[in-house]
Amino acid sequence: MFVDQIRVYARAGRGGKGCVAFRREKFRPKGGPDGGNGGRGGDVVLQADHDLNNLIAQYYQPRLIAEDGENGMGKGMDGAAGKDLIVRVPCGTLVWRLPAGSEAAGAEASEPEDERPRLRPGTAGRPLLRSAAGVSAVEVDLSREREDGNRGEVSKGELVADLTTHGQRFVLCRGGRGGLGNRNFATSTRQAPRFAQPGEPGEEGEYLLELRIMAEVGLVGYPNAGKSTLLSAISRARPKIAPYPFTTLHPQIGIVEYSDYRRLTVCDVPGLIEGAHRNVGLGHAFLRHIQRCRALVILLDMAGTDGRAPWDDYRNLLKELELYDPALLARPRLVVANKMDEPVAEQNLKQFKKKIRKTPVLPISAAFDQGTEKFKERIRESVEGE
Repeated sequence: MFVDQIRVYARAGRGGKGCVAFRREKFRPKGGPDGGNGGRGGDVVLQADHDLNNLIAQYYQPRLIAEDGENGMGKGMDGAAGKDLIVRVPCGTLVWRLPAGSEAAGAEASEPEDERPRLRPGTAGRPLLRSAAGVSAVEVDLSREREDGNRGEVSKGELVADLTTHGQRFVLCRGGRGGLGNRNFATSTRQAPRFAQPGEPGEEGEYLLELRIMAEVGLVGYPNAGKSTLLSAISRARPKIAPYPFTTLHPQIGIVEYSDYRRLTVCDVPGLIEGAHRNVGLGHAFLRHIQRCRALVILLDMAGTDGRAPWDDYRNLLKELELYDPALLARPRLVVANKMDEPVAEQNLKQFKKKIRKTPVLPISAAFDQGTEKFKERIRESVEGE
């Protein structure tokens, strides 16, 4: 199961209570106040980890509660501080603070509803389902995103963190301070205070964790264009491959290795269709994963297997990328003509070059490993020449 967006409830630990106590010893029957201070509550800390690739752990544990501090004790003994709760999340995780009492735009899970654990509506950790019909979360930019037009207006709240580096930490909720014991309130006129401070509550709130995969190259194309086949040909990734659309339901990452030990990460984004920028066909669920890519590969089915013209596919894909995020078109991109082993592909390639001028095209056949070595060199040039 792949989870790339999840709503969680986080609460830091409460500070321990200060103690009301007095020193009573054999030869000091009326000693002064010696109540200890309460311990500090534990923090809730997010830590980026490159060994994780999705938010599945938070899906099953959406309540992040840190340990409370211990209460103060007599004989001037302070309570122990609460243990911090360290929550590991994948690199590329964005953290959004949700307004109090709001309904999150939701998190997504890729498996069918009947295979998921049942969660009450409105609780933390409740993901929004995405399906082939295109139910998905609202995409956001790095400031504060709202849907527009006929999609209504929904806000994900305030962006508070973007965890991109392995080991990077962010304190999501800070623990409350411990209360002072009665020894701290003794004065010359009040020598036996019979009160102490209670501990302060820790910070709490609801947050939306959103994963944007960090890859150097993103594969973009229509369903059934051969993206998964290409990924398996250039790396050791083994995504599911089948001759029907939307075989890939969540992004796949492959590592491309070179003879000089250089490595590139390539992300296979599930197929996009017309209207993806309006969240049609799982659009927003996948488009956000290419926002961090340094170079894009537009993969076209040059054989027109599904009855579409490759030049129309190319124009539509550029249109969807531009409507979703105009900055995507400013990045280096490589146009690749796949399925060149089909007899009609050569003729379509000639027409494509006539209709789409001044656009270099790299012909390959991923299924038969033709042109893949040249493709690997071209994507490396795109990334290093950025």
